[in-house]
Amino acid sequence: MAEERKKVEGRILVVEDEHIVAMGIKKMVKSLGYTVTGVASSGKDAISKDESTFPDVVLMDIMLKGDMDGVEAAGEIRERFDVPVVYLTAYSDNKILERAKKTEPFGYIVKPFDENDLHSSIEIALHRHRKEKEKTE
Repeated sequence: MAEERKKVEGRILVVEDEHIVAMGIKKMVKSLGYTVTGVASSGKDAISKDESTFPDVVLMDIMLKGDMDGVEAAGEIRERFDVPVVYLTAYSDNKILERAKKTEPFGYIVKPFDENDLHSSIEIALHRHRKEKEKTE
């Protein structure tokens, strides 16, 4: 029997430029009980959707097509909207990792990952962000 998940707090924006992968992540996030606020396929689309849908966490692919990659988009999202970003990437080389670290991500998951990896990372990001906000209030 499948484990039943209760509705949890958390609105998630998925940023992934490969449609099939994005739909898989969206399905996984929903099965964990979170609300998916939208799916963006580019950095600029991610910023626009973040501004209009008010997610609690952004799941961001690093290698996005277009003028702005995931690291650039994440930096702008953190700076403008103070929304935690968890990177989802197939790339884990040091150069990319160093760029990603500068945006102060709340997590970094190397693909492929499973529901448990995703759930843990989202929960840690939500918790850490709540604690940071409490300290500044």
